[in-house]
Amino acid sequence: MSTTDRLAALLGDEHWGPRTRRALRLVADGRIAPAISPGGYDMWRVDSDETDAFADAVADTLPRTPAAPHVLGGQAFAAWEPQRMPRGALDATVRLALRLTVDLAAPVPEFRATLQFPGDWNAATMLAVRRATPAWPTLERFLDDTGPGELVLTDHDMADLLGGAPQRLAEAGVDVLWPADVARSLAAHAVIGGSPHHGTEFDLSWQLTLAGQALSDAELDLLAQAHRPLVRLRGQWLLVDPALAHKARERDLKPLPAVEALGAALTGSAEVDGDHVPAVATGWLETLRQRIADPDSGTEDITAPAGLAATLRDYQLRGLRWLDRMTSLGLGGCLADDMGLGKTITLIALHLHRATEHPGKPTLVVCPASLLGNWEREITRFAPGTPVRRFHGTTRSLDNLHGGFVLTTYGTMRVDAATLAGQDWGLLVADEAQHVKNPASGTAQALRRIPSTARVALTGTPVENNLSELWAILDWTTPGLLGPLTAFRERWDGSPAGLAPLVRPFLLRRRKSDPGIAPELPPKTETDQPVALTREQAGLYQALVDEVMAEITASSGIARRGLIMKLLTGLKQICNHPAHFTGEAKPALRGRSGKLELLDELLGTILAEDGSVLVFTQYVTMARLLERHLRDRGVTTQLLHGGTPVGQREDMVRRFQDGEAPVFLLSLKAAGTGLNLTRADHVVHYDRWWNPAVEDQATDRAYRIGQTRPVQVHRLITEGTLEDRIAQMLRDKKKLADAVLGTGETALTELTDAELADLIELRPTW
Repeated sequence: MSTTDRLAALLGDEHWGPRTRRALRLVADGRIAPAISPGGYDMWRVDSDETDAFADAVADTLPRTPAAPHVLGGQAFAAWEPQRMPRGALDATVRLALRLTVDLAAPVPEFRATLQFPGDWNAATMLAVRRATPAWPTLERFLDDTGPGELVLTDHDMADLLGGAPQRLAEAGVDVLWPADVARSLAAHAVIGGSPHHGTEFDLSWQLTLAGQALSDAELDLLAQAHRPLVRLRGQWLLVDPALAHKARERDLKPLPAVEALGAALTGSAEVDGDHVPAVATGWLETLRQRIADPDSGTEDITAPAGLAATLRDYQLRGLRWLDRMTSLGLGGCLADDMGLGKTITLIALHLHRATEHPGKPTLVVCPASLLGNWEREITRFAPGTPVRRFHGTTRSLDNLHGGFVLTTYGTMRVDAATLAGQDWGLLVADEAQHVKNPASGTAQALRRIPSTARVALTGTPVENNLSELWAILDWTTPGLLGPLTAFRERWDGSPAGLAPLVRPFLLRRRKSDPGIAPELPPKTETDQPVALTREQAGLYQALVDEVMAEITASSGIARRGLIMKLLTGLKQICNHPAHFTGEAKPALRGRSGKLELLDELLGTILAEDGSVLVFTQYVTMARLLERHLRDRGVTTQLLHGGTPVGQREDMVRRFQDGEAPVFLLSLKAAGTGLNLTRADHVVHYDRWWNPAVEDQATDRAYRIGQTRPVQVHRLITEGTLEDRIAQMLRDKKKLADAVLGTGETALTELTDAELADLIELRPTW
């Protein structure tokens, strides 16, 4: 019986018929690929997700025709008898090249393509072509009638190649070689109009260029009317991507809102139909871009205002000029100088300067409660005669307000936002603006409801944890600049360095370490002080790891995150002192904590040298334990935390600065900003915060303008614990803020069990 007769019989069989028809369809559709059998012989298999030995048998039979050895150039995968194949014969990927030519002498220019491959046309080459056909289906024709010869391409084939096919082909192992006698130098970018319509929108349109030179309207019309991907222009033939031809036909795009247009001009990129494309500004907008592109420069002829009872440093005067430039243009800004470089006095100077242009309009300063006294003292000192009142407490009022300063707290502002919004403010200032880093919070939303002629944010840490916090600040100072928060995250979270051109004009950041900023500041030395756990601490640490990790492994979702936070907090408390973790009433403290022993040694040396020290901890409970321990040792100290009244805080600062209490214990959150404690020449971080920027702010209570002695910073780190690993994470995290100008504890809750175990593992230190 012939093969045809056998197939006919199978097709009529109720069981084998459907399977046979399916196998034949797959072979007819070219859904086969060469392979090596388990025994090491050549074979053809059905290229399908479903394993079917019968279909594979059909696939291995039909291609083995008398002509097959001539097509494949040998017996492998062609001869009727299977051929023994060397190990790895099909493992190597064959790299192909698709060479394109254009017959310009033909009555109608004709596109042709040839396939170049190493060695002979064989099964490995066919497999390489087969793998690449999804990237450009026209390759299938090399496997049909033409074989490795030349193909005549249609305009549709070329349209695919001029679109996204080359990149897909390259990824599939096929290089595209373009014709040498035809140019592909057309490009497109968006052009932002030179002046706004009614002050609200800018025109946006496509501009096409040839070899970098803009095309004329007539040339654009020629491209728009072209029906083939080949056009004669400026004495040469051009291959034209259909997408570029479409841009020539539809040149005008949806106008951009003014702030969005400014952002596009600064980044050189505009969003069109969901894609970011190159963009350039023209006319007035380009002039504005050049004017604000570098915030630390400017030619404004502004000197310190006459009412300022102080001499501004050079960098402070540059800051005043920058703030005046931005606010006079109707744009806000964030002054993000390091703590202690004089942001307050620069802002006071700005108010006095603007008072000549906006007489009678007051400035509203919103700040933490702890800074009300500092602001009032600074205004009275540097702008004598300028009215200043506190909008705080039970008797607050805005009656009979004529210019000057009004000081309020974030808490009062949140409660009385409607009253504050009813006043005509010339300037609205958010001091320590990281307090509104969460745009969904009630405080941030209340701040946004207060209108003013200009807005300025002051903060030493514009990026504490992640870029969303920077968005929150700049979207308040200049609404709309960075677009919606969701789109901002999608675009910039993965590549923060690219954000710098957009952010730089609206954020002025100077560091104490910058050349010429504060040359009179003494040196600062930062040291990680390793300390060993006591036997008691090590036992508690390992027991907690074993207990809670077992619960974490068996949990998920919110419950798992809560357990991780419980574990991290407990381990940090154990590293501080066993009594901090156990919550003992009036515990014995000595001899139980390596950190406490090291702190005693440090304080003994510092006090013997008549020094003063700030000791920061994130836990008030630990601060109280330290206070009791030091009092029992006869050390004069004082403790400041979030519950300390404002008046008492100010008295504590005075006592420390006067040398009455040489050891100042401080809660990191409550005392990390706003205090001037230049009496200190030592700073101790008893435990590590999850963000280095917050620690730096705390250190800057001592290391600021007015400090005359070298400052030594001591970070106490228990060896072999999570504090060791966190220290490295903090060093890496600091790179994020530097790239634009981390995520905090919650990010650790997303670690896998293995990653978490590695983070908290108690490791030997010998």
